[in-house]
Amino acid sequence: MFDTEPSLIEEIRDRFAHVSDCPFQGERVFFENAGGALTLKSVVETAARFAAIPDNPGRDNPAGQAAVALIARAKDDMAAFFNAPGGQFIAGESGTELLFRLIGAACLGTPEGRVLGSTLEHPATRSAADRYAPIGGKTHVLVAHDDATGSVDAAAYAPQITADTRVATILHTSPVTGMGVDVAAIAAKIRETAPDCYIIVDGIQHAAHGRLDLDALGVDGYVISPYKVFSRHGYGIAWLSDRLAALPHDGLMGAPGAPWELGTRDAGAYAAFSDVVAYFDWLGGRVGAQGDRRDRIVAAGEAIHAQESALTRAMLHGAGNLPGLASLEGITILGGIDNPRREGLVSFALEGHAAGDIVAALNAAGIRTHIRKADHYSGNILGPLGMESCVRVSLCHYNTEAEVVRFLAAMRDIARG
Repeated sequence: MFDTEPSLIEEIRDRFAHVSDCPFQGERVFFENAGGALTLKSVVETAARFAAIPDNPGRDNPAGQAAVALIARAKDDMAAFFNAPGGQFIAGESGTELLFRLIGAACLGTPEGRVLGSTLEHPATRSAADRYAPIGGKTHVLVAHDDATGSVDAAAYAPQITADTRVATILHTSPVTGMGVDVAAIAAKIRETAPDCYIIVDGIQHAAHGRLDLDALGVDGYVISPYKVFSRHGYGIAWLSDRLAALPHDGLMGAPGAPWELGTRDAGAYAAFSDVVAYFDWLGGRVGAQGDRRDRIVAAGEAIHAQESALTRAMLHGAGNLPGLASLEGITILGGIDNPRREGLVSFALEGHAAGDIVAALNAAGIRTHIRKADHYSGNILGPLGMESCVRVSLCHYNTEAEVVRFLAAMRDIARG
């Protein structure tokens, strides 16, 4: 754990804004990272600097040309961060908006057939497929996820894969259960039967936890929301394979190169994502990685995963002489207690205590968490479990064991109440 090297965890935390305090609440522990991770201080500075620049990218003046160069550099940074096998990156309004655009183009630009997804997915992909599949003459089929593991695998997809599967959607990590999905295995299984299927991945929840490798996934589209990976709100990033990018799509008539981006781009958004990549690069070097920038980014992802795994184990099994959540009488842990798919998130319910009351009590104790309800966002996960709501505790690598101990102490008091 980073905690075992105090100078490292201090250096990490010093790079983030409001790591231990809220400008409205004051001192607090931030365990609501799945709702939006903390923001790098460098991103805050970059956003402010570019918000003041009036010039548009591409204009024949020094500022306009500098913005073009900055965007080009940011796309190179993205290629290294995602390990992208060619293709192109675009920015949009949000991750959800980009998922709608990619899925819509794939549904409308392919022959009649099937669109395949799963019940694990966020409504961003399910809603987009539900809208565009019938317009494109397709049936939208949902593979049932496994309630016990809080995930879905290739074996579950397999019976539903047909030769006329034209589009498939995959969730990389669930924002409700916190469990990852083996995207590469599912994509490979799909391509065995439907090699030309357009496979589009929702990576919004996964990106902050590192270990992104598009070259290994074998997909056609991958979308993230940068505010969930240490950047700011107000934009999304998508990668498109060359063949997905070649499909008919919304755009301005006569625009050279048939670009996917609509309207003038915010150069500051691109610059802010370069800050994210620079942070992963720094962290990889700080944990001792050798080699090139990609090697350091990979090392950072592995270190992040190790830190978050240690923190969630402490949360579940105990730390600082305090019992973990798993030992509380009447506890239900979504996805099970010891699940290797878990990525920095624990969702739970405690018998006799309403989830909203637990979240409120934790907030009063200075610990920020979130309630997930059986609504249009999370009903697909909670409904089959017979749960109306749950408490979501989401961590990131800058959190500490001391913060987990504080959370466990508060939960001990809540359970006794």
